[in-house]
Amino acid sequence: MKKKLAAAIAIMYVICLLFCGDGIGKRFWEAYFPDLTYSKSDDNASDDNKEIIEDETTTGSILTYDELAAMENENATAKNGQQMDQDQLAIVSENSADFEAAQKENAAQTTLPDMDFDYIVKNFYQVDKTTYIGEDELNTENLLGQDMTIEKSTDGPDILIYHTHSQEGYADSVSTEESETVVGLGDRLEELLTQQYGYRVLHHKGQYDVGDRDHAYSHALPEISQIIKDNPSIKVVIDLHRDGVAETTKLATTVDGKPTAQIMFFNGLCRTSARGAIDSLPNQYLEQNLAFSFQMQLAANQYYPGLTRRIYLKGYRYNMHLCPQSLLVEVGAQTNTKEEAYNAMEPLADILDKVLKKDK
Repeated sequence: MKKKLAAAIAIMYVICLLFCGDGIGKRFWEAYFPDLTYSKSDDNASDDNKEIIEDETTTGSILTYDELAAMENENATAKNGQQMDQDQLAIVSENSADFEAAQKENAAQTTLPDMDFDYIVKNFYQVDKTTYIGEDELNTENLLGQDMTIEKSTDGPDILIYHTHSQEGYADSVSTEESETVVGLGDRLEELLTQQYGYRVLHHKGQYDVGDRDHAYSHALPEISQIIKDNPSIKVVIDLHRDGVAETTKLATTVDGKPTAQIMFFNGLCRTSARGAIDSLPNQYLEQNLAFSFQMQLAANQYYPGLTRRIYLKGYRYNMHLCPQSLLVEVGAQTNTKEEAYNAMEPLADILDKVLKKDK
């Protein structure tokens, strides 16, 4: 009896060492399952209101269409806040033959067939392993029925450009000065939208990821909210980023003879497969956000085949709840050059105008 008691105490002691406080077990969980890990917050707060770390880096989180279809039953339980079957979550490399074939197929979508949910997901989206999407959200009535056109303002900005991650640079960036990072891309996009297309643009250059990248979205929220409040003429909000991918991945194409970084539109769905809806991160504009990125994707496929990667869907919110026409854009990755990223602003500005302008 004494031996059994001693063994039980020893086991409990080892468990405490591993998983209590900052034990190795806890560190292992946070390292390998970051999407299910919450940042530290008030211990008295409810689980639903604990602050969630939002990081849109997409490396190693993609589900193929076949995997998404296989998760149908798991998604049903996820909506009830239950844990999803982790056996379904295989990692897909963007360098794989399947991904390359999907990219070519996506670029060829210049017409609008009778698209059902399966067709839309297979041809237009990459779904992160941490979330799920439903047929009620991805259908042509919702995605194409939203009017994304705007009336140009005469007394204030139409479009706000900002950067949650202002320090993101490229393969040949030599510093984190604005001209070397995505902030410089924002300058170019502002110039094109203003001078070539006649929009009024406010380019905000606040820095929210210096010293604490993990909480950049939380840091940006108050100031971006105030900017929109102070400028009620703003109708479109663009958060301009650069993606992070494997070092062997190059996201480049050619547009008008110029080497051009591929771009990717990104949507947060305010829920995870493990927990279901995140009550502390609501987004009343989710339907409009999805419609905006989808219409942008269609225009890109029609006028610039191969420019865009498939739309990426992930959990959380990414401050896209501040405006119905919110767009998070990933311009290339750390493996692209500044020139390639800079060149991508011309087709991006043109696509924006094609979707936003009243007289088409």
